[in-house]
Amino acid sequence: MSDGSPYYDVAVVGAGVAGLSVAWRTARRGLSVVVVDPSPGSGATHASAGMLAPVSEVTYTEQPLLRLGLASLAMWPAFRDDLEGESGEDLDYRTDGTLDVAYGTDDMAYLDDLASFEESLGLRVERLTGRGCRALEPMLSPSVRGGLLARDDAWVNPRRVVSALLAALAKAGGTVVTEQAGGLAFDGDRVVGVRLASGQVIGATSVVVAAGPWSPSLVPGLPIRPIKGQILRLRGPEGFLTRCVRGLVHGAPAYLVPRGDGEITLGATMEEMGFDGRVTAGGVYELLRDARELVPGVTELELSETTVGFRPGTPDNLPLIGPLRGTGSRGPGEPAASAGPAAPRSPRPPDLLAATGHHRAGVLLAPITADAIAAFLTGDPVPQVVESCDPGRFSR
Repeated sequence: MSDGSPYYDVAVVGAGVAGLSVAWRTARRGLSVVVVDPSPGSGATHASAGMLAPVSEVTYTEQPLLRLGLASLAMWPAFRDDLEGESGEDLDYRTDGTLDVAYGTDDMAYLDDLASFEESLGLRVERLTGRGCRALEPMLSPSVRGGLLARDDAWVNPRRVVSALLAALAKAGGTVVTEQAGGLAFDGDRVVGVRLASGQVIGATSVVVAAGPWSPSLVPGLPIRPIKGQILRLRGPEGFLTRCVRGLVHGAPAYLVPRGDGEITLGATMEEMGFDGRVTAGGVYELLRDARELVPGVTELELSETTVGFRPGTPDNLPLIGPLRGTGSRGPGEPAASAGPAAPRSPRPPDLLAATGHHRAGVLLAPITADAIAAFLTGDPVPQVVESCDPGRFSR
């Protein structure tokens, strides 16, 4: 900037899996990129299980989210190869599918209906008896009535993904500033950077808001709220489970996600509690109770970690991906800042974009989010499936 402050093509606020993926993919296209976050990777990504499961997580009213998830899942193998190649890190990416099981009669009836719905959408699922489920996962309870196998689902270790993204971003020339963003910087009505809590301004031609449930603090009015999730990490022998196990126990959902090192992620509660960061006895009890009904042996495993994360939820459970329209006005008392000396590219890219509101699917949707935002910034074709994620859809 003209006052000597640093200036970049793109500033990304938020270093979860979405923000870091956007920054990495953008830097690979030759743009100068800075990421602003006081504690990279410590939010919802740190707590998440890393399931890449659009098939087993499909619901009756969310076909646009399903299409988005399937498109991003198809991108994950190449995304993984690129990220592992550039970072030198193993993401523990696994493709053994998701086993969705039912504990009671009513749970089984729900899974039967779900299977019919999935089949009507052309999704590949295999119906299994209780015996068939236990043949795949011997640790399952004899009380499991049956289930569905979604062979196309996958999963990854999200903490390794964050570590790899930070390494790959550094290799691509990106910068990470471990400070709190205090707001946006404006020149008239145009966003020209990020104002840190310390008062320093980092200038940028474009700012990408990827701050998860904290995004409305930067852009007031964004329809994003925190959805609390308590999650447990257990440790046991390698091979205790070989694939993701999701289950219904008297209507209550639970999942267990194994890692290559013997860790099992158990989750997760869904609580409309705002930013309540407490791990509660009730939350831990409910997770262990339901997991024990599905996999009795979990009671013998070490409880190695309890974590709380805040999913960024939207009214329709679709993320906000793309330029933010009608949000570029300076707030009361917000000081202006110079746009800096860098000449804009032609056509000029959007000054303010969103890559947030991913709810439960941040890890799954990282590849398509990153490539879509990079395309918006460079003028390349944007995947058509992202149209449903237009941030302006709630203001029409």
